[in-house]
Amino acid sequence: MDHDGTHLRFNTARGRLKERNLCRDPRLSVAMIDPEEPYRSVLVIRGRAEMTEEGADAHIDQLARKYLGRDQYPWRSPGERRVTVRVIAERVTGLG
Repeated sequence: MDHDGTHLRFNTARGRLKERNLCRDPRLSVAMIDPEEPYRSVLVIRGRAEMTEEGADAHIDQLARKYLGRDQYPWRSPGERRVTVRVIAERVTGLG
């Protein structure tokens, strides 16, 4: 997951369960958990997903650099079509 300055973003592939579920119903929530207190959410974002294939290959490579230290996402399957999901926040709840 990353942030484009306005929206949280994550990446998946066409045909995966997450993508199919978001096509069926774009509502979602993202919970950020306190690492010291795993049963406590410190931030919850509720909203809807907007998906695009445009720039999604570059985005997954960006996430691979951020999280894996690799220039390219290493688990891409042949013929896979990547999708970037933007979280359009409609309600944000913070604790603490």
